[in-house]
Amino acid sequence: EMRLVESGGGLVQAGGSLRLSCTASGEAFEDYAIGWFRQAPGKEREGVSCIPDGDGGTYYADSVKGRFTISRDNGKNMMYLQMNSLKPEDTGVYYCAAGPLPPPGESCPVPDFWGQGTRVTVSS
Repeated sequence: EMRLVESGGGLVQAGGSLRLSCTASGEAFEDYAIGWFRQAPGKEREGVSCIPDGDGGTYYADSVKGRFTISRDNGKNMMYLQMNSLKPEDTGVYYCAAGPLPPPGESCPVPDFWGQGTRVTVSS
């Protein structure tokens, strides 16, 4: 069982930045694909950014390309999401997640483990 704990959410003005962090414990973090997902008010949860494998590849949803950067530090059992140029439509609850490596061609894992979520609110 892996436990994931997010931090770093908050209230920020449009154009600002936030850095989300996620601490993993309990499993071999480096063996899992990871991702950040978000759920905006009234919408379904969506994949924002993922690291699907150990080859350095990354995935970004079109809505965040060029603004968000995902990273992981296996030595510290941490993952991060640097969010720049934030927009009001980025508002939502952000979840870190981990799961088995997805099949070739798939961008994000089907998570086995989820964090509790951290709220990001971007004011206009």
